[in-house]
Amino acid sequence: MAECTHDCSTCSSKDCGQRAIPKEKLNDASSVKHVIGIVSGKGGVGKSIVTSMLAVQSMRNGYKTAILDADITGPSIPRAFGLTESVMSDGEHMIPVKSKKGIDVISINLMLEDETRPVVWRGPVIAGMVKQFWTDAVWEDVDFMYVDMPPGTGDVPLTVFQSLPIDGIVIVTTPQDLVSMIVEKAVKMANMMNIPVLGLIENMSYVVCPDCGKEIRIFGNGKIEEIAQRYGFDILGRLPMDGKLASLCDSGRIEEMDEKLLSDAFSTVEKKLSK
Repeated sequence: MAECTHDCSTCSSKDCGQRAIPKEKLNDASSVKHVIGIVSGKGGVGKSIVTSMLAVQSMRNGYKTAILDADITGPSIPRAFGLTESVMSDGEHMIPVKSKKGIDVISINLMLEDETRPVVWRGPVIAGMVKQFWTDAVWEDVDFMYVDMPPGTGDVPLTVFQSLPIDGIVIVTTPQDLVSMIVEKAVKMANMMNIPVLGLIENMSYVVCPDCGKEIRIFGNGKIEEIAQRYGFDILGRLPMDGKLASLCDSGRIEEMDEKLLSDAFSTVEKKLSK
């Protein structure tokens, strides 16, 4: 059998188990207009903080916003928002936890008695949990949902791409050459799955000198322009290495972040999805 491209429209196989996979349906109590995946080729690039920041920005712009934390084995969204409550149930559906500013959040860490307890599950079980977050939670009148994906191109990203109605993805990278190379794996997976790439965000792009205000590129200039030009992507933004931002995230106060950091990035995403 030829290598699967995940594009069923071009496939002649009649016995492929991946053929014509239907999207998972929301329950009758839910409505979600736009679903955006936040992805990276590897861990440690700041994908979760970018997810949190984009969600905060869309909420500030007046949109009902939600986060589905699909990083089951490494969840960090609840910590960024200072959430300690447990996901509740109405007997039929899961009820997302609301942040201080009203962002709906579902994460495995909001279902554990101890947030440090590891989730030691195999891939199919993890993928099934992500589907349940989508189908069994009450996502009430959500304008923008951000899906914080685990790194790589494994079971969960594949499940999200195939099962959820993803409108597009934002790819997070850092300036190091190794990370830039791995970013292309995420780009090519998105192309294979016919998922639009909304743009790139470079994290840890620079540090600002506290004395003169000069931007210092500790990791060099990176390859984000090269990748953007090669594939025709927009560069949505560059985030600095910022101790204040890290402190806000660590203390659960990400909703107090500087309004200027990703405002242009969200505006670009907003325009693309309104076309």
